[in-house]
Formats: sequence, structure tokens, C-alpha cells
Amino acid sequence: MAKRSAPEVNAGSMADIAFLLLIFFLVTTTIETDSGISRKLPPIEDVEDPPIIKQKNIFTVVINRDDRLLVEDELMQLEDLRAAAVAFLDNGGGVGDEACDYCKGKRDTSSSDNPDKAIISLQNDRFTSYNAYISVQNELVAAYNELRNREAQRIFGMDFTVMEKFAKDGVSYAGNKDKLKENIMRIKLMYPQKLSEAEPRK
Repeated sequence: MAKRSAPEVNAGSMADIAFLLLIFFLVTTTIETDSGISRKLPPIEDVEDPPIIKQKNIFTVVINRDDRLLVEDELMQLEDLRAAAVAFLDNGGGVGDEACDYCKGKRDTSSSDNPDKAIISLQNDRFTSYNAYISVQNELVAAYNELRNREAQRIFGMDFTVMEKFAKDGVSYAGNKDKLKENIMRIKLMYPQKLSEAEPRK
């Protein structure tokens, strides 16, 4: 009896199929990217005489190489940083033109005059861990958001963070979007985010 020869499989098109599958997955796959920290650089201005900033209006935060936090020359735990920043920003210790009528702080004359004058200065070491740096940034931004939420709730009956989310989304907000943006800007002007980053220590 004669042996049957096995039919040959045509593998010529396999390379084409593999190539088409590769292209399909390259086109349809989404790659997540880290958004990083959202910061806007100040515009370039030709200022001959820089404005004089009182030392009491600067809240100094330093992270050393061991990730320890030094706030206003005193050691502080990360969980206490937000409350300290809120107390500084909301102090309202100014008088006359520098007074703050919506601040609910202690009105200590040795601390910040008003939120518009208050600056948070952050400095880290070159050996500070990224995790510690981001954690401190989060707490400082959360301090601004806490105060903005309070004022937005008082004036508009809605959290500032929710207002921003509606403004970015642009779809789910049923009201006047232009008015919403005006309201957001009003709250931002009440508590402007003045977060200055000094050159890292060597």
C-alpha cells in the first residue's frame, strides 16, 4: 500500500497575519502617561525694582536629604503641614488696605497680612526623595483647596474643586459656563496660589 503524503500547509500568509495583528494592537492600545505636577511659570516681566516682600508674609518649608520637614525653622510632621499652611494663608493680620474681611484666622500681626500677600516658599535638597517632595506638594495644594472650598461653599454653595471639575468637563454642567469660569476666577483671586520653589540645596 502506498503511503499518503501529508498535505503541506501554506505558511506564506502567516507573516502577513502576524503583521496585521501587530498593527492592530499598536493602533488600538492606549498608553497611560504621567501628567506630572501642574504648574504655570510666571510671565517674563521687565521689573526694575522687585516688590518688597515682608518676611512675615513668607511661609518657609524645607525638606532635607533625610526627608524631614522643617517649617518656619521648626521640625514638623507631614500630617500637620496642611493645617499650618491654612493657618498662615488665612491669618488676615493686615490692617487698612492690607486687611482681609473674609479671613477667619487669628489675625496675628507677626504672620501673613492677607492671602494675596502670603507666599509659601518650598525648598528641597538634591537628595530629597521624590515621594517626600510630592507628598509635601500635595499637602500645600490641599491647603489652598481647603480654603477655596470653604469660600466657594459660602458664596456659591458648591466646592471649588467641583466647580473646576465642571469647568474642565464642559459637558455635565447645566448652568452658565461663562459665569462658572468667572466664579472660579473670583475664588482664585481670594486665595491665589503663590507657591514658590527655591533652588534645591546641594
